[in-house]
Amino acid sequence: MQTLDVISVNVWLMLISLLNLLILFLLLKKFLYKPVQNMLAKRQEAVDKEYAEAAEANEKAQQDQADWQERMEHAQEQADRILHDAAATAQEHSDRMIAAAKEKAAGVMRQAEAEAVLERQKAEDDMKREIVDVSAKLAEKMLGRELRHEDHQAIIDTFLDEIGESYDTTK
Repeated sequence: MQTLDVISVNVWLMLISLLNLLILFLLLKKFLYKPVQNMLAKRQEAVDKEYAEAAEANEKAQQDQADWQERMEHAQEQADRILHDAAATAQEHSDRMIAAAKEKAAGVMRQAEAEAVLERQKAEDDMKREIVDVSAKLAEKMLGRELRHEDHQAIIDTFLDEIGESYDTTK
C-alpha cells in the first residue's frame, strides 16, 4: 500500500500552500499591484494631457490657418483696391495731361491765327501805302504838279475804298 501514500492528499499541506498563496497575493497586491497601478494612472494622465495639448495645438493651428486665410483674402482685396485706385489715378492724370495739351494747342492755334491776321493786316497796310505812293507819283506826273498832302490822302482813301469794295464783293 505504499503506492497510495504518494498519491494521497495532505490537508495540512494544502492549507499551508493556500495560506502561502494568499500571503503572496496580498504582498504582491500591496507592494507591486498598487504602485504599478499608480504608475499606469500617472502615465495615462500624462498621455491624456499630451493628447489634450495636441488637440489644443491642432485647434490653434486650424484657427491660425483660418486667420491666415482671412488675412490673405483681405490682402488680395486690398491689393486689388490699390491697383484699381492706381489705375484710376493714372487715368485721371492722363486725362488732365491730355486736357492741358489740348488747351495749350488751342492757345497756340489762337495765337497763330491772331498773328496771321496781324500779318495779313500789316501786309494789306503795306500794300495800301505802296499803292498810295505809286498813285501819288503817278498822279503827280500826270498832273504835272505836286498835290497837297490832304488832297493826296483824300484821293488815296477814295481809291482804296473803291478797291476794298470790289475786293469784298469778289470774296
